[in-house]
Amino acid sequence: MRSRDTAQESDFREEIRNWLAENLDAEFIRTGKAAGLASGGTWDVQLAWERKLGEGRWIGLGWPKEYGGRGASVAEQVIFNVECARAGTPARVNLAGEFLLGPTLIRYGTDEQRRRFLPEILAATELWCQGYSEPGAGSDLAAVSTRAHLEGDEWIVTGQKVWTTYGHWADWCFVVCRTDPESFRHQGLSYLLVPMDQPGVEARPLKQMTGTSEFSEVFFDGARTTADMVVGRPGDGWAVAMATLGFERGTASLSQQLSFEREFWGVVDEARSNGSLGSESIRDRLAAAYIGVQVMGYNAARSLERIVTSGEIGPESSIGKLYWSEWHRDLGELAMEILGPAGQIVAGADYGLNPAQWMFLFSRAETIYAGASEIQRNIIAERVLGLPREPRQGA
Repeated sequence: MRSRDTAQESDFREEIRNWLAENLDAEFIRTGKAAGLASGGTWDVQLAWERKLGEGRWIGLGWPKEYGGRGASVAEQVIFNVECARAGTPARVNLAGEFLLGPTLIRYGTDEQRRRFLPEILAATELWCQGYSEPGAGSDLAAVSTRAHLEGDEWIVTGQKVWTTYGHWADWCFVVCRTDPESFRHQGLSYLLVPMDQPGVEARPLKQMTGTSEFSEVFFDGARTTADMVVGRPGDGWAVAMATLGFERGTASLSQQLSFEREFWGVVDEARSNGSLGSESIRDRLAAAYIGVQVMGYNAARSLERIVTSGEIGPESSIGKLYWSEWHRDLGELAMEILGPAGQIVAGADYGLNPAQWMFLFSRAETIYAGASEIQRNIIAERVLGLPREPRQGA
């Protein structure tokens, strides 16, 4: 990746900075500093920020112009994410729609589906959640048991999904389900678009160790969606679902590294203020953490270069996921050691965690969600290094 902007990129960066200066008010900045995705009751503020981004046409930057996007280059998308990270904008709530479903509809959807849903995603007036994981089908997505069958001109959906981000706030869910009752594993799956606000859908928030509820479990009990709400052909859901997983937020990797570096310096400040920086062991571990977050930045740049040159992220993205999730978990543990006994006392009323406590607790999940570390190691070994496949049970 180039270290300097072109003239066009410099103008683009200036446009973003000017827009942020005009629109990022004090309430948005306070929310941006809050730990978590929708922690501390900040959902309404985050949704307002998302819609303001829509008004400014900052949603769907990389989408083709004919579908309402800006057709922005990879470099411009990186610039946008980095400038937002530096400005401390609120966490996004439209990710499933913008980065997962939107590109999937652009590639696999019908013209009617694109006309119906893409403008609402760009304006953040309809929010989406992802119906993939189930109690018996997490990393092994092919084991899904949620079922759907056609009854007249409607699909009838029955089953359960879990770890559904923003499921209790979403308007729609893209659901991978089994539409051929005789099928097995990857065969006979379909990719349905299901409205959440109906009698046959119940989303129950899952309260986490952080005290917040970004995730939910979703129960479908005779939920209905019209026959035309299948993306791709019935039975081709596995291919569509894998394509959705391929639309990862690779251009956000550098901004993520900046956010982690900000957290790192917060831990350093705490060590300096309580005197633990005088410990040689603590200094050594902080030095290792600093080196680690710089390595993370270089790896993010390498991944972005792959996108620029080949147009895709590839299995090498597992290196980044494995690295950042375990680095962040370790930083949380180091922060707790620096805080000492004070780390076991909540900072405020109603289980008010300070940023270090929230980081420690939430980062425990980061080595599990979006592909557990064990899965990432297998992908790196088999698909990047070309090593023999891991022996399967019963083989």
